[in-house]
Amino acid sequence: MNRNPGRLVSLDAFRGFTIAAMVLVNNPGDWSHLYSQLAHAAWNGWTFTDWIFPFFLFIGGVSMALSLGRLAEAGADKPTLLAKLAKRAALIFLIGFLLNLVPAFDFGSVRIPGVLQRIAICTLLAAPIVLYFSWRGQLAWIGALLLGYTVLMLWVPVPGIGAGVLEPGKDMGAYLDRMLLDGHMWAASKTWDPEGMLSTVPALCSQLLGVLAGRWLLFSQERSAKTVWMLLAGLAMLWLGAILDVVLMPINKSLWTVSFCIFTTGWALLVFGTFYWLLDANPLRRVRTAAQRLSTPFIIYGMNALFIFAFSGLVAKMLPLASWLNPPLRALGLAPVNSSLLYALLFNALMFLVAWFMWRRKWFVKV
Repeated sequence: MNRNPGRLVSLDAFRGFTIAAMVLVNNPGDWSHLYSQLAHAAWNGWTFTDWIFPFFLFIGGVSMALSLGRLAEAGADKPTLLAKLAKRAALIFLIGFLLNLVPAFDFGSVRIPGVLQRIAICTLLAAPIVLYFSWRGQLAWIGALLLGYTVLMLWVPVPGIGAGVLEPGKDMGAYLDRMLLDGHMWAASKTWDPEGMLSTVPALCSQLLGVLAGRWLLFSQERSAKTVWMLLAGLAMLWLGAILDVVLMPINKSLWTVSFCIFTTGWALLVFGTFYWLLDANPLRRVRTAAQRLSTPFIIYGMNALFIFAFSGLVAKMLPLASWLNPPLRALGLAPVNSSLLYALLFNALMFLVAWFMWRRKWFVKV
């Protein structure tokens, strides 16, 4: 072990691919006209859109393993590292919370959970596990957390409903959220939240599985061999997730079920493994260089991922771009689903221009 892999172009590109996908699916011209893969699954099941959040957590785990591995080798003080990560998590949580406040600034009904808030909590909880446990200990944590979540969801009865009811608003996670976050949950449901407290437990496991992937990259082994093992692990996790979908819990992003955690980690390994092979591990330098050149837009996006995440959300809330652009787009005679997609692509292009300008100026926002 302990061969520092250096900065991975593939990780930046994978992060950029994920942020570009997030901007695309979060900003359609018309929410009532979407291609099915550009919307979340209604409840059970999965779509391309359901990849995005677990990919963010997986990437965060890989980054933690690589960065903390380097710092640990350099002899950094672990409590100091924990304090820095806690500050980072607090800032990410605050950014997400402030985005939820916009534009109403109503503290009485503001939604407390959110995507950035969950990323922050997972980072905070993963940090001591990464710093103080070996890969075996980390794997044991994953197993214990997934087991505990399964027990709570399937065998502990919800008052007035019973045990193991995995319908909207009837599961144990929704019950806990209503007790502790009543009035501060997702406005579209008000009885459950897709980023609720209990489902953060298996989401943490998605990040810890990314940590294990990052630790794997630190082993002294040929990069081509690492690629093969990542792809095989990805296929195995897809297979296991599909089995658990049938025999344990359905694949469900809103509940972040065990099958969803494992299944989407399988996809993350396959997609990241592909990026890794093309951009970092390919023995043919010409192929590797050409792939890096083609992936430059993703790399540019990935260098300021958190900023683009927050900025795109702020722009979407503050500027009525859809009301300005949708009439001329519809005038093109496109089907509603296509004009909605075209708007999302144009919005994505606008965000890329912002990312490109920052990249050219070497402005990199780090938290």
